[in-house]
Amino acid sequence: MTLSQTKFDQSRPISVAEAIAEGRRASGYSLEELAITCGLTVAELQAIETGADKDEVHLRRVASALKLPQLVL
Repeated sequence: MTLSQTKFDQSRPISVAEAIAEGRRASGYSLEELAITCGLTVAELQAIETGADKDEVHLRRVASALKLPQLVL
């Protein structure tokens, strides 16, 4: 699946958690599909999307899977 940058509302700054959640939805991934793609659990992805998990390794894996290089820390 690919991610279209044009689907994002760039008129306001968003958090990394919001960008990942929006990126996942824009790409058409379900939480389960993205979990398989990046090797994380659904619970870990939910924690990332709510901002509770800020583990750099997890963020890199998700950003890479969603082709969001600007989020790679």
